[in-house]
Amino acid sequence: MLTTRDDVRLLGPDDREAFLSLTAQDPVVNVFAAYRARVTNLDPRWLGGEVWGRFEGDQLVAGCHMGANLVPVQCTPEDVGLFADRALERVRSTATIVGPHDVVEAFWGVVSDRWSPPREARWRQPHLQIADDPLVAPDPEVRVTTAGDLEALYPACVDMYTEEVGVSPESAGGKDLYQARVRQLISRGWSFARFDERGRVIFKAEVACASPYAAQVQGVYVHPDRRGEGLSEIGMAAVVALVREQVAPTVSLYVNEWNTAARSAYARVGFTETTRLSTLMF
Repeated sequence: MLTTRDDVRLLGPDDREAFLSLTAQDPVVNVFAAYRARVTNLDPRWLGGEVWGRFEGDQLVAGCHMGANLVPVQCTPEDVGLFADRALERVRSTATIVGPHDVVEAFWGVVSDRWSPPREARWRQPHLQIADDPLVAPDPEVRVTTAGDLEALYPACVDMYTEEVGVSPESAGGKDLYQARVRQLISRGWSFARFDERGRVIFKAEVACASPYAAQVQGVYVHPDRRGEGLSEIGMAAVVALVREQVAPTVSLYVNEWNTAARSAYARVGFTETTRLSTLMF
């Protein structure tokens, strides 16, 4: 079937249920898009961006979230050319492109001549998930954080972000916004940590987004002084148990391909690889 630009249009609140049905075709990989649809109702005022859809007749068959995060949803590599055209027409606000490897690769092939090169490209990140009890005993000292933990927790969040992304979240005047994000995660019960006797964070992780089907974990961190002790394994086991009890039945994350230590730790907890994602950071 020949696909044209006329098959692609901007989605809005009336398309919410159709879009959620689309994300449900792979509810774990698509958890970010499903979460955004639920909290914004696909209203551009709340999205801080747009969501576009491709239709075959009246049926929505592919989508693309275009904001600070550009995320394809149930796209084939052939779909992304049409979404790339739409992205090139917008005032560019994209800081990150993330999605299945072959789709992101195809998207970048279309826009690379017009967009500046990514600051970093992580082309084949294993996507991992677990929908059962962890295989190792959870750390009993890992708990849901509270507002009173912010003073100790926030520096660990900054350190983890800077180590992982390569720039501080406080750069370019971002401190207030990032601190608000940490407060938001705490208020939702999506922040988990273990503290030592000195009150330092020695392990932490957060839920980045969630739906009734899945929760995606981010920000996994072990204090540099305590690495190599197995804290990431028992800590992640605790996070899995807490998230599955309180947030969603399946826990997912994605990890850098080169991070063999983390991948081995997650495997021991019980995570299994389901696909490969790519992340381009600008």
